[in-house]
Amino acid sequence: MSYRIERALLVFLLASTAGANAPPNLVLCMTDDQGWGDVSYNGLTAIKTPHLDAMAAAGLRFDRFYAAAPVCSPTRGSFLTGRHPNRFGCFLYGYPIRPQEHTIAQAAKSRGYATGHFGKWHLNGVSGPGRPIPADDPLHPGRLGFDTWLSVSNFFDLNPAMSRNGETVQLTGDGSDLVVDEALRFIAAAAGAKKPFLAVVWFGNPHSPHRALPADRAAAGGSDYYGEILAIDRAMGRLRAELRRLGAAENTCLFFCSDNGATGPGSTGGLRGKKGSVWEGGLRVPGLLEWPARLPAPRTTAVPACTSDLYPTIREILGMTGPAPVEPIDGISLLPLLDGTMRERPRPIGFWHFAPKRKDEDRLAPGAGHAAWTDNRYKLYRPGSGAPELYDLVDDPGEQRNLASAQPDVVRTMEAQLEAWQDSVLKSLRGEDYR
Repeated sequence: MSYRIERALLVFLLASTAGANAPPNLVLCMTDDQGWGDVSYNGLTAIKTPHLDAMAAAGLRFDRFYAAAPVCSPTRGSFLTGRHPNRFGCFLYGYPIRPQEHTIAQAAKSRGYATGHFGKWHLNGVSGPGRPIPADDPLHPGRLGFDTWLSVSNFFDLNPAMSRNGETVQLTGDGSDLVVDEALRFIAAAAGAKKPFLAVVWFGNPHSPHRALPADRAAAGGSDYYGEILAIDRAMGRLRAELRRLGAAENTCLFFCSDNGATGPGSTGGLRGKKGSVWEGGLRVPGLLEWPARLPAPRTTAVPACTSDLYPTIREILGMTGPAPVEPIDGISLLPLLDGTMRERPRPIGFWHFAPKRKDEDRLAPGAGHAAWTDNRYKLYRPGSGAPELYDLVDDPGEQRNLASAQPDVVRTMEAQLEAWQDSVLKSLRGEDYR
């Protein structure tokens, strides 16, 4: 059979899966350390990100999208489970997920989806630069619901050694291009088998040490950091274009975000703080969702949303009702937001950043670490044992005016809610959620 005939047949098969009654495909992408201001649609001028800008112009653009934590491993755990990472002891980068947790991949697999993970993993408790993940690792992606995976333990950039289903492979090229290449092969195979697919694409850039291809560095004015973002943008453009060429884009939910706020060379877009803090600059990240069959017209929303919302959203997409296998879930389904019926977030988002020693986990109290409680307008910030601060994120997104003394009733209400939520998190940490 000629290439053109094979291609036409594949396009037909993919188009047939995009019917009104077909389950939607899911492609969920996340970058590593890309700040809220590190896209040109949010004001970046050092480079242009035309493909992400096009996605923002075509789909749902979140102006208040949050990583569940200001560092990578915890956010990745929230992305997969819908739960705040402190519930399962993933406090900091390099901390593992617990095997008892239930993931979006396991949920999708139970509904007949092909599932694949491509890129950075960082949930198996391995610190340091990215390394291939061996087949006997008890927390490799396959153990948590992914049929196939081309993954690495942590950050990666050029010519990475990665693990394809537990076998080490040495690859050549930019890491962003390589993981999207693998994801597209997986997508084509799943569509050819007439199976809906979940592809989780976790880029290793623009995390340090910042090594871009020479052409990307030159295009970014000599900056390796922004050269890496150019590569991410190019890879996202190829992903979007290939979904369209294959006839799969209409019924594919394509999502994009970052795992935490900006680092030193990155841009917060004027927000306070950076990676590692629970100020807006450490938590607020680019967020985009494109799904033409469900979202036919572009919109921008100021409703707060979070990486913890992905799991409950996908459960609703999959038609799963009743309690999740592991409760409580901190996120909410965003389908009402996509459908235009959600005007405000129905409950706040909790943030809690600290890294206790293992021996101290059973003695933790809500006052530990830095925490925040964010609703549609206000953010309560509690700096450890210090006095709580209150900010109006609508009028003061840069968190410059502490309103705690002027709004004592709001502070009392939000502080009580925060402490009740933290008590719930500590119960989870002690293992009380696993049936």
